Parts: sequence; structure tokens; C-alpha cells
Amino acid sequence: MSVREEFDEWAAAGKDRGMERRHWHTAKHALSRMPVEEGETVVDLGTGSGYVLRALREAAGIGRGYGLDGSPEMLHNARSYTDDPAVGFVRGDFDALPWSSDSVDHVFSMEAFYYASNPHTTLEEVRRILRPGGTFYCAVNYYEENVHSHGWQDNVSIEMTRWNAPEYRAAFRDAGLVVAEQDTIPDRETEIPPADAFPTDDW
Repeated sequence: MSVREEFDEWAAAGKDRGMERRHWHTAKHALSRMPVEEGETVVDLGTGSGYVLRALREAAGIGRGYGLDGSPEMLHNARSYTDDPAVGFVRGDFDALPWSSDSVDHVFSMEAFYYASNPHTTLEEVRRILRPGGTFYCAVNYYEENVHSHGWQDNVSIEMTRWNAPEYRAAFRDAGLVVAEQDTIPDRETEIPPADAFPTDDW
């Protein structure tokens, strides 16, 4: 199964809203660190329901927000959640971002980067589209140091990249990005159901 097919199924089942609720507890802290100014352009990679762009429009007054996703069903849902003309959604591939060089102020990605088929190429693409001084904030829960995430691959039919912190730093730097900060943001709000409750409607 492809990334598109996997997330089309999730979106059709309404799981995009469940992901939004769970991811928001962490995403809001990452977004609060982004030096976003009014009128700037932000790209959200793996936008899902588009909640990040809706939040940035409301809280920061970004000028343009573009959400990229490989799933047509996710994008269909995202478009149905907002009628804001400053927010747009596009189907695309992480390895070939559909923006010109030096055209974006900030790139954000929440729980999506590890689905990239070629993460090194994705980072090079992020570097290409960012304007000088632009930032890339990448939040992941699936990484080597998080031993609780190691079994996730068994439940997903698509390949995922599980790097450790030094590997992330090295890959970012190899792509020409400066690693200004690398941190862990604990989620103290999400209540995880007991193991015998799975699968649930949202998980």
C-alpha cells in the first residue's frame, strides 16, 4: 500500500480529526517557537486536516499558508474545514516540492517527515524553497530514542524512517540547513487507551 492509499483510508474513516486532536498537544508548543510574523508565507508538509495553517492564520496572521499532502482524501477534508482564501492545499510529493526557490518564509511538519520516501531529498527541497533566514520546524514522535514508537512500523503498511537525534542533525546539515535547536516536547495531555482497547475509532 502506498502513502496515498494509507492516508486516503484514514481520511475516509474520519481519522484526520483524531490525529488533529492528538497532534495539537505537541504541535502548539512547536508552533509557538516559530518566529512567524504577520504576512509571511508558511508551508505545512503532511498537512492532514490543515489544522496547523488554520491556527497560524488565527494566531499569527500569516499572509499565505500552503498545505501539502499526498492523500487526495486528506486534502478534500482539509478544504472542507476552511473557506479562508489565504489558505490553500495541494497534492504533492515531499521529494519535489511545488514551490520556486527562495519563496517561502517557514516550513513546518508534524508527524509526517518520516513517511518521506527519500528524506535526504526532502530536506534538500525544504532548503531550496526557504528564503534566506527562513526556518524549518520538524516534529516527529517516531524516532530511535523513543523506544515506545519502535513497534509502530508493524501497524503501518508503508515504510517509515526511524533516525536518532545525531542522524537528524547530520541529515539537516548535509542538506545545508543550520540546526539551531533540537529538543523534546513532552505530551502531557493525551490519554492513551490501554493496549486491549486497540484498535479504536481514532487510533
